[in-house]
Order: sequence, then C-alpha cells, then structure tokens
Amino acid sequence: MTALQDARDLFGSLTGRAPEGVWSSAGRANLIGEHTDYNEGFVLPFAIQHRTYAAAGMRGDGLIRVASTFAPDAVELRVADLEATFGGAAGSAVAEGRVPEWAAYPLGVAWAALAAARREAGDVAGVDIAIASDVPIGAGLSSSAAIEGAVATALDTLWDLGLEPLDKARVGRRAENEAVGAPTGIMDQVSSIMGRADAATFLDCRTLETRSVDLGLGREGLALLAIDTRVKHAHATGGYGDRRAACERGAAALGVPALRDVAAADLDRARDILDDVTFRRVRHIVTENQRVLDTVGVLSASGPRAIGELLVASHASMRDDFEISVPELDLAVETALEAGALGARMTGGGFGGSAVALVEVEAVDVVAHEAARAFAARGYTAPHCFTIEPSEGARRDA
Repeated sequence: MTALQDARDLFGSLTGRAPEGVWSSAGRANLIGEHTDYNEGFVLPFAIQHRTYAAAGMRGDGLIRVASTFAPDAVELRVADLEATFGGAAGSAVAEGRVPEWAAYPLGVAWAALAAARREAGDVAGVDIAIASDVPIGAGLSSSAAIEGAVATALDTLWDLGLEPLDKARVGRRAENEAVGAPTGIMDQVSSIMGRADAATFLDCRTLETRSVDLGLGREGLALLAIDTRVKHAHATGGYGDRRAACERGAAALGVPALRDVAAADLDRARDILDDVTFRRVRHIVTENQRVLDTVGVLSASGPRAIGELLVASHASMRDDFEISVPELDLAVETALEAGALGARMTGGGFGGSAVALVEVEAVDVVAHEAARAFAARGYTAPHCFTIEPSEGARRDA
C-alpha cells in the first residue's frame, strides 16, 4: 500500500466519494547549510523521494475539513473563520488548544494561501483534504514542509489561486511560522516544492533566488545514506528558538541586519564584543555560509567526491559551536566516516533526527551495518538507515 493510495482511501472513507485529484510534495534533506536560512544566508538542500500526498475535493458548505492517517480524527473549520483562527499571535490557536498541531499545518496553509492570492474566504468553495505520507516524521527530513507543499499545490489548483512555486514556499513558511508557531526559515519549503532529480537547490535566503546544482551522484557511483537516530525533536519549542534568538542578538550587537552580513574577517571583532555562547552561535553561521558557497563551487569544479571535508566541517561546527547535535548523531557521523563514508553530517534543525553520509553505492550496506552495531554497543535504539535520492518537488499525481 502506497501513501498515495492511503490518501485516496482516507478521502473515500471521509467523504464517500473519490477525490478530484491527488497532489504531493517531497520531504527534504539538507546537503549543507544549517540554520543559515533565517539568518538570510545560503543553503543547499534537495528534495527526496519520500513524499506527502493530499487527496482533495471541493464541498459546497464553506467548510475546510482535513484528515490524516497519522491522527485519529478529522478537523474542520469554516473557510470564513481561517483569519480569525490564525490571524492573531503566532501559534496561539495551537497553544490554546483550538486547533491540534498537526491540523494547523494544512489549515494554516489554506489561510496563508488565500492571503497570498489576495482572495477572500467567500471567493472559494469548501474543501476536503486527506493526507498520507511516507516521509519519516521526526527524522529531520521536513515532513512538515512536505505537508505544506502538498496542500498548497492542491489548493492552488482547486481554488485557482495562480500561485508560483516560490509563492507556495512562502505560504508554507507563513503557515509554519504563524499558524503553528515554529520559527523556521524558508529553506524546507523551497526544497520540498522546487526540487529536481539528481540536483540540489542553491537558495539565497535573502533574495530568494534559486539555482539547481547538479549533484552527479549516479554518474559517480555514490549514494546518500540517511541514518535516522530515532531521537525525536520538536522545533516549535526549546532549542531551535533559543538558537534563533542568539543569532538575532549577535547581529544586533554587530550592527548588521542579519548574520549574512558578517564575514569571516569580522569574527575577531565579534569575539571581543560578544559573550562566548553568542560568539560561537555567530561563528557557526558565518562559517557555514562560506561552506555552502564552497560546496557549490567544488561540485561544479570537481564533482561530489570532493565535498566530503566540507560536510565533516559542517557537522563539527553544529556540534561544537551551535550545539544542536546529540550523542546519537555524533556517533552516526563518526561511525559512517570510520566505515568509509567520504563525508557525513547531521541534517535538519538538530536535537535529534538524521545524519546523512556520502558513500560509495557498494558500501551502503556496510555503513548501515556498522551504524547499527555501534548504536547497539552504546545501548541506543537501533537506527533506521535508508538511501535518499535527490528527487522532484511538488506535483500533481492523479
């Protein structure tokens, strides 16, 4: 049973009819460039083959109803009430228990999509949406952006909103920031929606200019192995917000709009005026931005076999300066490298989730086996290892 069929079946059980269509968007992995997005920097993510599907169809009563295979009950809301529900303080509908967190993603997309298209609630019909996914949840592979991209693409068609791909990415970010209350940047949504097979998406998070960068993994006989530590994280609370606040403090103290504007040559001055923790947060962002630019250059000049050291340096920076790794992620990276990976790093927002390792195709099973053995020796939950393939972004599937 595929997630696409699961979405169809759920729609049928919800409505007693077939959907008018099924739309999907991809999960994403980040090759390099972590936490640089909300600092107006550079990122290099890619869409993966795991997808979230939204089976959807119109209804005539002005309600928007969402259901998911990972929640027991459907949630419904009048389209006319979307603004009152999500137009207040960020995340308040979720925090006050008026909307379950999972439902705030698709409903928040509906709210943000109407605003982006400058349409009133009375201009559009009600809609039923049934969601199913094979994107691993909590693995740092952006299951949330996949939901947002799938729903935004479905509503763009059903409501004839005329949204461009970048518009849909902005819609997803607004839903996550304001409806859910998670202070994420736009990298996940851009990658999920605008991805291309065997390519990463280079994104300038200030200008929102994008460029596909060929990876050439198949040509070089390489694979990307995800090592899901099974350590779950939640971005709407805790460390993610603390890191973002530290970056904002650092930028303010250095007198720049965002850490994008701080160069490596400025780090000595930053060390003198910032406390140690804030300085290390700043240093990660500054050096990570440069690593993204270097990776794009190296891929173009020398191909994927030459980027391993940049991946390893990125992980060390996240571990030591940004302090978003966990022992399981460090072990996954260390074990992959010892087993012959060309490079490895944690991917995603941190505090759990997955590492990604660049490995020879014939070494995939060896690296996965060694990761499992190392986790067992430490008494950790067995990791879930699987290859991730740079894939197509948002689309209509049926």
